[in-house]
This record gives sequence, structure tokens and C-alpha cells, in this order.
Amino acid sequence: MKHVATRREHRATRRTLRATLRRRAAGTRLTASCHRRPRSLATVAIAAGVAKDSVTGVANGLRSVAKRIGLAPAATARTRRTVAGGRGRRTRSVARWTLAQVARLVAAYKPRKPEYKVAAASIAAFAVAA
Repeated sequence: MKHVATRREHRATRRTLRATLRRRAAGTRLTASCHRRPRSLATVAIAAGVAKDSVTGVANGLRSVAKRIGLAPAATARTRRTVAGGRGRRTRSVARWTLAQVARLVAAYKPRKPEYKVAAASIAAFAVAA
């Protein structure tokens, strides 16, 4: 005999499905915006699926590579939002990079930490898929 879901179970199931759909839609929007216009290195790393605890380190490494090879960002902006979350009181200058520039940076990036190597590989695959 098949179990008939109660109203409470049905609502819980639908709530879980809606949360999954919201998460997928947000990821798709982020990926699409990275392909459309220049974004920060941390944003591109998050869109590529890099773990949140290594996003900042990878972005800093890519900034060092940009300085070393003399690559300038496509655009600069002022923002209050940070990778750490929330909205800060101070505004910060952020550099926005196109995916072609990110691909050049990742090609010249030689990380040592294993998790940064995995992150660089996923960013490279994301940037090339453009």
C-alpha cells in the first residue's frame, strides 16, 4: 500500500524543491553575468565552483600574476559588497576582468597549494567555455 503524503510533508517537500531551484537559478544567473560583462576575480572563481574558503587566496594570486605580467583590468568600480559577505560601511575599489583576461591570468598562474591548483583548473575550464 502506497503512503499518501500528509499536507505537512507535501509542504516540506515543495519547500526543499523551491530552495534547490532558487540555488540553481542563482548559479545560472551568476555564470551568465560572468560571460556577459567583466566581473571581479573572486566572482569568477565563485561562478567556476571554487570552494568558498579558497576563493580569496586564488583571487589574490591572480592579482599578483596580473601585476607581474602587466595586465590591466577591463574596468574598475566602487562597491560595498565583499567576498566575506554582507555589506560593509566603507566602499572599496574593485577591478573587473573579462573572461579572456582571466584565462590569460590562469595560464600564467602557478599555484603551490593543492586546493589552489584544483581551483585554477576549474577557473581555466570555466573561462575557456566562454
